[in-house]
Amino acid sequence: MKRGKDNIAGKLRIAHFGQKNCMTSEGGIEVVVAQLAVRQAALGHDVTCYNRSGHHVSGAEYDVPKVKEWKGIHMKYVPTIQKRGMAAFSSAFFAAVSCAVRKYDVVHVHAEGPACFLPILTAAKFFHKNLKICFTCHGLDWKRSKWADGIGSKVIKYGEKMAVRFADEIIVLNKSTQEYFKNTYNRKTTLIPNGVNSPKIMNANLIFQEWGLKKDSYILYLSRITPEKGVYHLIKAYKTLNTDLRLVIAGGGSDTRKYEEEIHELAVGDDRIIFTGFVRGQRLAELYSNAYIYVLPSTLEGMPLSLLEAMSYGNCCLVSDIPECADVVGQNAMLFRTGDVDDLADKLQFLCENEALVEQYRDRVGKYIERKYNWEEIVTKTVSLYYKGLDS
Repeated sequence: MKRGKDNIAGKLRIAHFGQKNCMTSEGGIEVVVAQLAVRQAALGHDVTCYNRSGHHVSGAEYDVPKVKEWKGIHMKYVPTIQKRGMAAFSSAFFAAVSCAVRKYDVVHVHAEGPACFLPILTAAKFFHKNLKICFTCHGLDWKRSKWADGIGSKVIKYGEKMAVRFADEIIVLNKSTQEYFKNTYNRKTTLIPNGVNSPKIMNANLIFQEWGLKKDSYILYLSRITPEKGVYHLIKAYKTLNTDLRLVIAGGGSDTRKYEEEIHELAVGDDRIIFTGFVRGQRLAELYSNAYIYVLPSTLEGMPLSLLEAMSYGNCCLVSDIPECADVVGQNAMLFRTGDVDDLADKLQFLCENEALVEQYRDRVGKYIERKYNWEEIVTKTVSLYYKGLDS
C-alpha cells in the first residue's frame, strides 16, 4: 500500500537540519525551517528540528533559551564547534548521525554544506528502507565570498554533489538554480519558492526613540552584512546623494567581522548613516513599516526572504538585477545593474525625488507578493513531495 499524496491521512515523522536555530530568525534558512516545521506540525505530523547548540551568529546577547518543545515542534540541540567555518559542518554531522539512528519517514536537509553528510542518511536506509531524504538548495553557497579562500568552497561544492547523488528529492527556490542543476548534473529538481506572511503595519515608536527615525525618513537595507549582499556598493552610492533621507543598515554579519569593519569605516564622515545591528520583533516590524524605500543590492542570492518581507509590508523596493531578485519582484520594483555604483546612485536619487512613483510601487506590491508567495501553498507542495513514492 502506498502512502502517497492521495492518502494524506498517514502522518509523517519529519526531521529538519541545516538551520542554526529555527527560533532565532538569524537568516533566511532559519525563517524557512520555522515556517515549514510549524505548519507541518499543525497538520498533525511529528516534526523535529535539530538546532546548533552554540551562540547566535550576531552575539550571545541574542541567544534564546533552549526548549524541548516549540509551537508543536520537538527541539533537539546538537554539539557545535564554535569556530569560523566549523559550526555548520559539526552541527550537521551530529544531526545526520542522530537522524540516521531514529526512524524518521523524511529527513529534510537545508543548504549545501550540511548536505555533505547525506551519505550517513543513505547508509541508514539499510535499516529503515522507507526513509526519504529531501534537500533544499537555499543558494549556491560555494560562490559566497567568505568561502572563496579555498577549502570552504570545495567542501560546500562536495555537499552539492552529495545532494545530487543521494537526495531523493531536491527543492530549489528559483529558476536559475533549477537550470544550474539541470545543466551541470542533469538532475531533476522541484521549484518551490519561499513564502511570506501577512504583516502587521506598525508606527515608528521604538525606532524613533532609539534612532530618531520617522515615517518615510530613511532608506532601508535589512539583511546580513556580507560581501555578496552589496552593502559596500550601497554606501558608496548613498554618499553621493543629495537627500535628507537617512540610510539605515540593519543586520548582523556571518563570520565576516573584517568585512563589517570595512563597511563601518566606509561610512565614517556621513552622519546620515545608521547601523542598528541585528534587529528582531517590534524593531524589525517598525523598520519595514516606515521605510521610504527598501534597497537590496545583492550580487548573489538564493531567494531573498528580506526582500519578500519588505514587499509584504508594501515597500517600494530597489534591487539588483540578478535573476534571483528580478524573478521575485517582477514588474513591481525598480532594478539597477548589479555592482554598478553609478546606476545604483542614479536610481536612488530618482526615487528620492519622485514620491509619486514610490507610491505607485507601494500600491501594487503587497497584494502581488502575498498572492504569489503564500506559505500555506508552499507547505502543501512540500509535504506532497515528501509523500511521493513513500511506502506505508
